[in-house]
Amino acid sequence: MNDEWISILMGLRERREPCVLLTLLADKGSVPRNCGTKMIVGREQTYLTIGGGHLEYQCIAMAQEMLEKQVASPHTEHFNLGARLGQCCGGMTTVLFEPLIQPQPQIMVFGAGHVGQALVALLETLPCHITWVDERPDMFTRTPKGVKTWQAEDPIDAVNAAPAQSYFIVMTHHHPRDLELTEAILKRGDYRYFGLIGSHTKRQRFEYRLAGKGITKEQLSTLRCPVGLPDVKGKLPAEIAVAIAAEIIAVYQVGS
Repeated sequence: MNDEWISILMGLRERREPCVLLTLLADKGSVPRNCGTKMIVGREQTYLTIGGGHLEYQCIAMAQEMLEKQVASPHTEHFNLGARLGQCCGGMTTVLFEPLIQPQPQIMVFGAGHVGQALVALLETLPCHITWVDERPDMFTRTPKGVKTWQAEDPIDAVNAAPAQSYFIVMTHHHPRDLELTEAILKRGDYRYFGLIGSHTKRQRFEYRLAGKGITKEQLSTLRCPVGLPDVKGKLPAEIAVAIAAEIIAVYQVGS
């Protein structure tokens, strides 16, 4: 049996990419591939094949929907290749869908200052995907392996490009930029977590200005500012980073 799928899964795990493993469990009559044939479906790429045609097309669509909805439980689907899919084979097959690599938090960090550097270095050790955004040149001189950097001319573009249920942390060098990002993120409303660095006074000022822009109290109640677990004290970049990372861990563990 071809074991290429094992090395593909190992590579995806190293890159922290979620995927679904498809396996043909049973077959009856004429089918494009035999029992045991495997295929892997990722968010943006597929690997190997279970025979092509409409069967493969529909299975890919189902697997990608599982990834989008973060389905964690495996399940089987039965296909009549003639009646259901209109393939010339005319046989029957059963496909097992296994989400072997669990979807991991998508974290957007805005700001590459001292606290941002400390936070990204810590988050990189966790099972998550990190996009690090800063508009200033030459800020990503020490980027941890596996972290995606984005020198965005307009960081709002990064807000708009983030997938649903993302984690947002805003800690830029410029309060007006923080305000713009906060407004854009709150208006999206489909995030899992949103933290803004700053004091209670900063929050009060932002709330006053955002209310004038149509942001409701309900929307503002989802904003974490000051950000981070309050029990973790300290003003050093590393101490602030630990408090924020601890809060993020507490959030994503609730859904795990």
